[in-house]
Amino acid sequence: MTARPTPHGRGPRDGDTVRIRRATARDARRLTRIVRSSGAYRGHWAAMVEGYTVGPGYIEAHEVYAAVGVDGRVLGFYALVLSPPELDLMFVADEAQGRGIGRLLAGHLAARAREAGLTAVRIVSHPPSVGFYLGIGARRTGTVPAAPPAVPWDRPELELPVA
Repeated sequence: MTARPTPHGRGPRDGDTVRIRRATARDARRLTRIVRSSGAYRGHWAAMVEGYTVGPGYIEAHEVYAAVGVDGRVLGFYALVLSPPELDLMFVADEAQGRGIGRLLAGHLAARAREAGLTAVRIVSHPPSVGFYLGIGARRTGTVPAAPPAVPWDRPELELPVA
């Protein structure tokens, strides 16, 4: 899938063509770096991604897709678990924020889920990201209670219809 992401509905920027491709084991270091350096996980949220690794084995075992710029650089990614259907990870590199890459990844996620015969995908959201997921059509379904020490706060649970 190739598309031109739009910056907050203002239309495509020249040169902003982004391609979605299946991630490979060679992408593991970059995906890990995107997760660990995410500005959305600074401050008290940092514990969630501290030491987190997106390893080659994870990439090979799951449906992981990367958004790649014209220069070949990975700008973001998502990981879809098919059974039970759940969005496990979705991150956009801080330097690529605001270019529509999250929406592009979400569109690809929905298309891939439909191809797999799914009707909806569960999302357990990072609390500051819930607005993004609501904006792409997800519906709030509940709350996942905190699981200290790894996750010391409740998280919004949503469902993204894809059928």
